[in-house]
Amino acid sequence: MKHSPSRWARSIALLAAVSVLASCGLPRVGPNKREIFAGSVQREGDAFIISVNDRVTRTTAVVPALGFSESFIRAGVVGSDTIRPGDTLGLTIWENVDDGLLAGETANATTLEEVQVDGSGFIFVPYAGRIKAAGNTPEAVRRVITRKLEDQTPDPQVEVRRLAGDGSTVSLIGAIGGQGVYAIERPTRTLSAMLARAGGVTIEPEIAQVTVLRGEKQGKIWFQDLYKNPEFDIALRGGDRILVEEDTRAFTALGATGTQARVPFESQSLSAVEAIAQVGGLLSASADPTGVFIFRNEPAEIANQVLGRTDLVGAQRMVYVLDLTEPNGMFMARDFVIRDDDTLYVTEAPFTQWNKTISALTGTLTAVGTITTTADSLTGASGG
Repeated sequence: MKHSPSRWARSIALLAAVSVLASCGLPRVGPNKREIFAGSVQREGDAFIISVNDRVTRTTAVVPALGFSESFIRAGVVGSDTIRPGDTLGLTIWENVDDGLLAGETANATTLEEVQVDGSGFIFVPYAGRIKAAGNTPEAVRRVITRKLEDQTPDPQVEVRRLAGDGSTVSLIGAIGGQGVYAIERPTRTLSAMLARAGGVTIEPEIAQVTVLRGEKQGKIWFQDLYKNPEFDIALRGGDRILVEEDTRAFTALGATGTQARVPFESQSLSAVEAIAQVGGLLSASADPTGVFIFRNEPAEIANQVLGRTDLVGAQRMVYVLDLTEPNGMFMARDFVIRDDDTLYVTEAPFTQWNKTISALTGTLTAVGTITTTADSLTGASGG
């Protein structure tokens, strides 16, 4: 029995198409549910796969706790009139004689601008000598200078003004309206007042963090907590450095979601539902709502609580599973807290791969038909 060239061409083309389809995997966004579950510890993998329930959401609901230590909170407001080392003073001295100690022949007043308080807290005034200024008020310093000069010039009148100096300033940098160095004055002796003086924050308040550096100590709070908790409106100290920056936490979205990228947090706490919404939701044409996974390296103390164990040591690979089709699935997703560096992955629905297979086969059969037609044409031409 002889086979016609056209039938041979059809067979060869079909075999070639099937061979290509079998040797090459169909394109997809990532692993399917079966493959993820195959990597569980129960199946000799290295990750614990946990279905999310109320107990799991409570155990894993960890939000960064920010706040100031007691040393920051207990620090009292510094009196705006208290002189400190590094401050700058302005002095004016009047004398009741035409030719005084300090004034010239045609003037009876002498002005000494920018008299610096040294590191030991002293200033120098001609004919009065070194005077202890730090820790005193301008009024106290005025009385000391007057007392020391009155033995040398009749009825001296002294004015002492406290100007802004190095010892009474703070620096503000970061996402602030006006970065710079600001004097601690009577209206700006607290953190909130100083932030307002500098123009306020220039990023979304929900994700703004305020760090105060004081010597070797550091405290950080959420900007919004500054107004929710009055105790966080701490008194400032000269030399404080204030940094306002955006929350750096982020999660990664992969799979059948509207966006596949590293996504920054938009609020202090972020639930799985909010994270899904933040990336554009699930793709209606391909996402599997029963296969929403959160991949995380969980600290041992939390992993032990979730698994009901006490023997785990070190960070554990955990995969939390959400099924949005369950009666309370949306509530579970709403209550489950996303954390920094989490990976949100949504699998494709099984029919998506089936559609891809059908599309691939349809395309293959079309190619087979084209090859067959070409073969028939060539056969006819050679026969003719």
